[in-house]
Amino acid sequence: MNQVPYDGGRLAALADEIIGNVRELARLGWTPATSSNFSSRLDERHAAITVSGRDKGRLVPGDIMVVDFDGKAVGSDHRPSAETLLHTQLYRRFEDVGCILHTHSHNQTVASRLFSGAGHIRLEGYELLKAFRGNETHETAVDVPVLPNSQHMPTLAAQVDALLDKGPMWGYLIDGHGLYAWGRDMAEARRHLDAFEFLLGCELELRRLTGPR
Repeated sequence: MNQVPYDGGRLAALADEIIGNVRELARLGWTPATSSNFSSRLDERHAAITVSGRDKGRLVPGDIMVVDFDGKAVGSDHRPSAETLLHTQLYRRFEDVGCILHTHSHNQTVASRLFSGAGHIRLEGYELLKAFRGNETHETAVDVPVLPNSQHMPTLAAQVDALLDKGPMWGYLIDGHGLYAWGRDMAEARRHLDAFEFLLGCELELRRLTGPR
């Protein structure tokens, strides 16, 4: 019998962690229908990722599969998310990225449409900017990129790579789509995701109250 080239016990632990966190996000309404995808680094060559087309509020361990960093399924006939390349490019590029969360909340989707023309959303002066790893002051600005949507993942991945070349990032939006956020582990990725969600909501509310700035 062939042995799978990864630690099955670690996969089971990561699957439990992904399922627990994603159910919380689903209850918040951030993963409508079968949208969104989530992954964690399994080892130096593999990631655990949600299977395509699953209701994220009802995930079970069999809905978490393994892919290599080329985005190919390992030890499974399941189909990974069409956006797997957007996960694996981060694992390949950054050894300290351990978890990637992609959600479709109302705030994220509306903000991606509203700011698509500018190509970014500037978050400036907020105390919660200190939630992002490495930021130690609110006296700063973070530009959240808004990328055009595309069904061609290599194109999107190339655009993300170009942005990563310019400096630190904790996440990005895709127009009409949602948010990608990541961190060293699930806890940090969740912190970044929660911070983005709150700050995007603040920017949308300011637009409603004061108009374009």
